[in-house]
Amino acid sequence: MIALCIFAKAPRPGAVKTRLAATIGAPAAAALAAAFVEDAWALARSRRWARPVIAAAGELPAALLGRLPGVEVWDQGDGELGARIERMVARGGSAAIALGADSPGLPPVVLDEAAAHLGEGRAVLGPADDGGFYLLGVPRCPTGLLHGVTWSAPSTCAEVAARLIACGLPVARLPAWFDVDRGTDLVRLAALLAHRPDRAPATARALEELV
Repeated sequence: MIALCIFAKAPRPGAVKTRLAATIGAPAAAALAAAFVEDAWALARSRRWARPVIAAAGELPAALLGRLPGVEVWDQGDGELGARIERMVARGGSAAIALGADSPGLPPVVLDEAAAHLGEGRAVLGPADDGGFYLLGVPRCPTGLLHGVTWSAPSTCAEVAARLIACGLPVARLPAWFDVDRGTDLVRLAALLAHRPDRAPATARALEELV
C-alpha cells in the first residue's frame, strides 16, 4: 500500500482560498474548499493500492469529517511547507504521495500512473499550470529534500525536480493539471464539471449553489 496524503487546510472563511474569495466571497470560497477535500478523499479511497490519509493544517470541522468515510487525519505540524510535506511523506513509509486538495476533477488514471512509477523506483511529479505541482511522489524521502524551495513561483516544480535528481532519484512527470486559486480557474473548473460532474460531485454541487 502507498500512503496517499491529501494536503488540506481547515476550510474556514477568511483562512482558505483567499484569492478566490476576492471573487466569490469568503464563505463561498470556504464551502468550495471543503468540497475539494471531500472529492479528493473519495478519489483517494477509490484506488485499491492507496492508504489514504488527510494531512491537515488546522482542525477539520466535524461536519466535513462526517462526509469523509473511514477518514484518517494526520496533523501537518509546524514549519514551512517543505518541512510539512517531508514530515507527512516520511510518516507514510517507504513510498508515499503528497496530493494537493485544490485540483478537483483530476482523472483517476493519473494517480494510477503515479503509483506505477513509484513501484518502479521513480519519483513522480504532477506539474501544475502555474509552475508548482499538484502531486509529489517519492519511493523514499531524502532528508532536507524540500528545504529552502521557492514556493508559489513559476519555477517551483522544476526546482523540486532538480532536487530529486540530485538525490539520485529518477523523475517521471505526469500530465499537467491546474489548481483552483482564482476566478479564472473556477470558470475552467465549472466548464469541466458541466460535462463530467462525476469527476468531482461534491464540488459540482457546491458550484451549483454559487449560481
